[in-house]
Amino acid sequence: MDTRKIILSALGVVLVVAAFFGAKMIIESNVKEKPPVTKTVKSVFIDTVNNTTVPIVVPANGNIRALHRLELFSEVQGIFRYSSKDFRPGEKYKKGQVLLSIDSEEYRASVQSAKSDLYNNITSIMPDLRLDYPKAFEKWDAYLNKFDINKAVPPLPETSSQQEKYFITGRGIVSAYYRVKNLEERLAKYSIIAPYDGILTEALVNKGTLVRPGQQLGEFIDPRVYELEVSIAKKFSDVLEVGKKVQLSNLEGTKTYEGTVSRINGKVNQETQSIRVFIRVENSELSEGMYLEAKLDAKDEKNAIEIPRELLVERSKVFIVQDSMLNLVNVNPVYFTNNTVVIKGLENGTKILSANVPGAYSGMLVKIEGQKDLLKNQRS
Repeated sequence: MDTRKIILSALGVVLVVAAFFGAKMIIESNVKEKPPVTKTVKSVFIDTVNNTTVPIVVPANGNIRALHRLELFSEVQGIFRYSSKDFRPGEKYKKGQVLLSIDSEEYRASVQSAKSDLYNNITSIMPDLRLDYPKAFEKWDAYLNKFDINKAVPPLPETSSQQEKYFITGRGIVSAYYRVKNLEERLAKYSIIAPYDGILTEALVNKGTLVRPGQQLGEFIDPRVYELEVSIAKKFSDVLEVGKKVQLSNLEGTKTYEGTVSRINGKVNQETQSIRVFIRVENSELSEGMYLEAKLDAKDEKNAIEIPRELLVERSKVFIVQDSMLNLVNVNPVYFTNNTVVIKGLENGTKILSANVPGAYSGMLVKIEGQKDLLKNQRS
């Protein structure tokens, strides 16, 4: 019985040992060897750095406004009676034509009455002038002969002595004269005359309308000369000059015009640190309120290149290719546009990436596929 137990125990131990080694062999047979790591080499396009003088062109835009414009307001009251043309937007007037005339018959009568009073006052002193101031009589007599009540009152004769001056002033001649001149000036406000050839862009009254003092009547402009107001960064103010030529284009970019810097505001906007620049442009194809884009030649940056903004990493670094590897180097960005950036700090002959590489990092192995112009996409 004891021998049987010993044999069974021995067989059990043998089976356990056999099972252990069998399991170990099965596990070792399922382990696969790791394949050797293969390094990926990406193909890239590069461009060779050639530092040159890059012109800094500052873009700006805005709506043009007529340089000569006249906002029509009434200073008197009356009925709108007459205009040389149909008083409507789009009507063209020549210099000297009547834009708008208000009924002035009642006021004109008061002016004529004042002129008549002045004439009578001068006439009444003529006998005294003949006796007391015979030398002055002739010039005052000539003045009366030229006096036309239907025309503007001519200036009074100059007095030749202090006594004559006191005499004329004491008789109320001078005060009557200036009263008439004041009425004449007021009468002139009943008609608004075109100061230059132009076009009516806004008409707010019609013939027969009662016009009141201070009421806006319309707007009249000269359509030959326009001005574009743009805001430019303060740092470029020292390179902008009055008289400098500026290239302008319409919104679609299909037409170009030439403008000239006419004025530069000396005040800096505290919020934006910019200054206002006014560009004068003359062209028959332009219209009031038209949107134009301007390109101002601000300055020339020496020893620099222009690259797409997408190639700039962390706003101050770019990838270059050295010994078939990418290397991230620092550069000095000097001017940003919407799509490009002007940088300095790279030596001539440096191979710079001309197109983005997904997942690029410093030390990445690359293969140069070919040359590609840095700004090809921006120019196309």
